[in-house]
Amino acid sequence: MKTVVIIPALNEEASIAGVVTAIPRASVSEVLVIDNRSIDNTASVARAAGATVVYEPVRGYGTACLRGLLALPEAVECVVFLDADLADRPEELPRLIAPIASDEADLVIGSRTLGERERGALTPQAFFGNKLACWLIRLLWRHRYTDLGPFRALRTSTLRRLRLCDRDFGWTVEMQVRALQEGLRVTEVAVPYRRRVGKSKISGTVSGTVRAGYKILTTIGLLYWRYKRGRRTPRTPERK
Repeated sequence: MKTVVIIPALNEEASIAGVVTAIPRASVSEVLVIDNRSIDNTASVARAAGATVVYEPVRGYGTACLRGLLALPEAVECVVFLDADLADRPEELPRLIAPIASDEADLVIGSRTLGERERGALTPQAFFGNKLACWLIRLLWRHRYTDLGPFRALRTSTLRRLRLCDRDFGWTVEMQVRALQEGLRVTEVAVPYRRRVGKSKISGTVSGTVRAGYKILTTIGLLYWRYKRGRRTPRTPERK
């Protein structure tokens, strides 16, 4: 199964080489690092480690992910998203793509809460926000997620079907909610999680935590409102 890894990266020169070199290359055909307007040597370090670097000048996690999708080579069957901070363990990648390769799932989430976590790897605010978002999804869509982890794999056909458009912190939750709305097969795989290299741009600051939390919760609310509104709106008959 032809698989490509997409790694959004913003000022991660201290960790990006470790992420790229730890990816089992026998399992993937290409590694795309999306340089989201870094002001350090992220791009050159990633390139030296063996990744293909794609530049995205407009900052935003979702924007970088969308740019990565545009850069996918032809005939890719599976896409893996992975952060550039070395908190996840890239060597776990074969376990994430296995349910897709065996046609048991369309979307696989690497769950940090189910896996073994290094002490302090998830900050209290990140842990609480994650729990709250998963609880809301369970309340509104009757599906129990344990995590909104960034380490995830899905079919390229699934990506096209989801029509993702969030350009910021709402990208991961939009993907998971849209998968439920589309009735896709979703599963979680326990993955180990460790302290990231460097300071988090989201949970590492008060402003980043507030902005990310607000965006995730409003994304859930907006998706639910659109979902209920769509169900109440009768379809227009097709012209013969």
